[in-house]
Amino acid sequence: MTAYAFDWVDAFTDRPFGGNGCAVFQAAGGLGDEVCMALVRETSLTECTFLEPSTRADVKVRYYLADREVPFAGHPTIATVASLLDRGLVSAGRVTLETRAGVIAVDIAPQDGALPQIVMTQIAPAFRARVAPARVAEVIGLEAGDIVGSPQIVTTGLPYCITVVHSASLLGKMRLNLSAMRAFSALYDRPDDPVMEPFVVALEGATARGHTYARHLMAPPSPAEDPFTGSATGCMVAYLWAEGLIASPKLIAEQGHGMGRPGHAVVEVLGPKDAISGVRVGGQGRVLMRGELRL
Repeated sequence: MTAYAFDWVDAFTDRPFGGNGCAVFQAAGGLGDEVCMALVRETSLTECTFLEPSTRADVKVRYYLADREVPFAGHPTIATVASLLDRGLVSAGRVTLETRAGVIAVDIAPQDGALPQIVMTQIAPAFRARVAPARVAEVIGLEAGDIVGSPQIVTTGLPYCITVVHSASLLGKMRLNLSAMRAFSALYDRPDDPVMEPFVVALEGATARGHTYARHLMAPPSPAEDPFTGSATGCMVAYLWAEGLIASPKLIAEQGHGMGRPGHAVVEVLGPKDAISGVRVGGQGRVLMRGELRL
């Protein structure tokens, strides 16, 4: 029997049971794909991370959904660094993570009387295909007229179809159409780089301090909804900035409030609208549980 230490971390929140949970498995380089995916399903979380030594960065991170490994993920990055920080394996300043999407820089800023702010710099966004509003509407159970402008597939390491709707009230009406999602995937997936389910955002906050509010419905075997989607948030704000839908490259993004798991991120797009060089997405991470996996 082999033991692996792990932390269960709520990311993009400073309170228990807020934001999005992620189990972070330490020194887990010996675990294969099937075991990693089985662990995600066992936890009923959307993603888990598995850490191992790196020759290119401070640590190597593998990110898993319930059915596959992905190159990068946002809330698990915040959770991973919160875990390392809580264990005393890193300290305030800059940490680098080796991911399949490249080396990601993460800055840790102490805050008086509060959990540190953990800020990742996602790679420069790649803007891919435009998608007809009617096609996205079919996937998410809305009408084409509910959608603002032209949705677009954007990636900062993990691709999402960024979709803006006219009001936050429309978010509550969303329902994922699995057959329409399968047809969408058949059109827009790339080999070894499938597009995630549409990330849908309204240009108003769930609370007075927020500037955007979003939902991300997911297909099985993942849970039905992701409480806070950090990678998509970076893609989303890059899209809003490039499209001229926001006046400032800095904003507070909110998600998860309708699930009873409120989370928020402080986001900043780097560079002009036509030459974005990266996106900084920051939040807090709270270690909720700590334990040992025995296999």
